[in-house]
Amino acid sequence: MNTDLQDFSHKRFNILTGEWVLVSPHRAKRPWQGQNEAVSNEVRPAHDPNCYLCAGNTRINGEINPDYKDVFVFTNDFAALQTDSKTFSVDNGLFKAESEQGICKVICFSPDHSKSLADMAVKDINKVVSTWQKEYTELGSNDTINYVQIFENKGAVMGCSNPHPHGQIWSQSTLPNEIIKKEKEQKEYYAINKRSLLGDYLAQELEANERIIYSNNDFVVLTPFWAIWPFEAMIVPRKQYNDISQISVTESLAFADAISAITKAYDKLFSTSFPYSSGIHQAPTNGEDNSHWHWHMSFYPPLLRSATVKKFMVGYEMFGSPQRDITAEQAATRLRDLI
Repeated sequence: MNTDLQDFSHKRFNILTGEWVLVSPHRAKRPWQGQNEAVSNEVRPAHDPNCYLCAGNTRINGEINPDYKDVFVFTNDFAALQTDSKTFSVDNGLFKAESEQGICKVICFSPDHSKSLADMAVKDINKVVSTWQKEYTELGSNDTINYVQIFENKGAVMGCSNPHPHGQIWSQSTLPNEIIKKEKEQKEYYAINKRSLLGDYLAQELEANERIIYSNNDFVVLTPFWAIWPFEAMIVPRKQYNDISQISVTESLAFADAISAITKAYDKLFSTSFPYSSGIHQAPTNGEDNSHWHWHMSFYPPLLRSATVKKFMVGYEMFGSPQRDITAEQAATRLRDLI
């Protein structure tokens, strides 16, 4: 391991976005007198009669949820994107705007209100994976949809408005900013090398074996070399697939196993239900040649030193570039030791 990376301030390059992150490992030793987030020790019931997402309950729009037994999907009652949005554009000097259409859905991972992915059996997480595959394929086949974003916000600190285990899918007519960056970097690398950018990166990570958290026959969980969040993690399929619809039944189960491993490790790290935002980046559904894409899932958790100390993106991070104190290698080691 390069000891300079563990002792001195430096920048690391994110090959997927073309951006840099400042790393300051010496700052991890500084005393903390900032904000401490409150830790909720609430024990949730398996069914909450006041929860809009529990089976058999009435949602805010008056619809009644079915008595679902595993995964339940419905169109978001407060969708950020509208399917019937008027088509328009504004091009007035430096004032530019374009209309955007889309379909937003909610996925309840389990009827059990008390659980999170970390508490679910691998076979039940696999049902969520199968649902992601189905929704990606069906939404992507819509002529008006060119990108499908699957994600989860876990924990109130991440803006989650309901503790019931659930995630969301926002599908839209244009590519969002982060996808435009990753589209550019992967396409340029593939054009020159005729290989997947993330595939070559994964091979180098496996050889270095410094940031690997967990692996099985089909997937690797690692802390990216360029990680921004303190205990950031990425799940990468060993084979290059453009999107999750392409993985086999066996690989789907292995993906569920990888999700189970990292979420369980998170909960053990500070003995709390670990908050995070997670999301899958995969090929657009725009009908173009997306053979350069290598899909992956990222976890961005905010906790830094304990269950009560959170990493805030402020000051330099807002006006300069992202910055982190604990190195990617240190974070990976701590998570790996919990699996």
